[in-house]
Amino acid sequence: MNIPFVDLKQQYLSIKNDIDTGIQNVINNTSFVGGKYVKEFEEAFAKAYGVKHMISVANGTDSLYIIMKMMGIGEGDEVITVANSWISSSETITQAGAKPVFVDIHPDYYSIDETKLEAAITPATKAIILVHLHGQMSDVETIARICKERNIYLIEDCAQSHFSAFKGVYAGVTGIAGSFSFYPGKNLGAYGDAGGIITNDDELATKIRMFANHGALTKHQHQIEGINSRLDSIQAAILSAKLPHIHKWTEQRINNAALYHKYLADVKDIVLPATRPDSKHTFHLYIIRTKVREKLMQYLKENGIETAIHYPTALPNLKAYAYLGLKPEQFPIATQYQDEILSLPMYPELKEEEIAYVAQKIKDFFKA
Repeated sequence: MNIPFVDLKQQYLSIKNDIDTGIQNVINNTSFVGGKYVKEFEEAFAKAYGVKHMISVANGTDSLYIIMKMMGIGEGDEVITVANSWISSSETITQAGAKPVFVDIHPDYYSIDETKLEAAITPATKAIILVHLHGQMSDVETIARICKERNIYLIEDCAQSHFSAFKGVYAGVTGIAGSFSFYPGKNLGAYGDAGGIITNDDELATKIRMFANHGALTKHQHQIEGINSRLDSIQAAILSAKLPHIHKWTEQRINNAALYHKYLADVKDIVLPATRPDSKHTFHLYIIRTKVREKLMQYLKENGIETAIHYPTALPNLKAYAYLGLKPEQFPIATQYQDEILSLPMYPELKEEEIAYVAQKIKDFFKA
């Protein structure tokens, strides 16, 4: 049996007519950048999230950078983020002109450890980029309270947590703005790069839309210098075709995670992912931990099972941040886990017999 890490072809085939029709409509109307298809997706996503504004951009990385630039974050400022994430969460801080400050991860939930957050705040701290990783939200309630008390901005990175929830509140709604990626492998994914920003702040929304479109809300009327970060219409049409299915796909992911839990419950040599109380974990990734990751990964590969590592090096341990003079022992949990975490195949169309096969091969490996 061959099981890919993710199977985007199966998802396409399940809604082929909707996808093909959406793409063909864009071609028929030759409306390739901006226009009604982008507007329709923005409005549908904002409605689904219950927010006032959704501004689409070229990719998830741009969305973080644009938020910070339009909030006036720059030279002399510090922005806190988590030690284990994709580099977009931190490199955009530097791009905005600020200094990234890392906080270690929670030992059970892999998100930022809220108990260590206040110790990282200084007079220069302007914002926190709160990363909701793997489909699991951070303790946004506690962190939002800290931000309010210390008068710092809360920005939510929801690249892996579309429609995840904590105490009934969606990821991206609590902070000043929420950043989204619609990269193809995401829970809601385009067929190329794509991103978006949600906010209930009218003034910030206007600034973001302007900056992402060369500093203009109307063509040729450039009020500021901006950048070119726009969602193309074909990607918008694809996302509009997928959006009505997202809640069904999410439930399938949750069900698949429950099956993994069931079949792997008696394997003592691995640690299964924990779900934070009062959370809706959407399982963008299903992460296990083991002390023998490389050997297990190779064994699964030999048996037709594709896995991945998210992420093999904690952010402060990367060469890119050597200039900060940080040491791995300052981030003991992230540093330990970078050698243990392993992502198993996870997508809505995964069948129970495939999950059972993955689990059996993991059991066979440890028996051997």
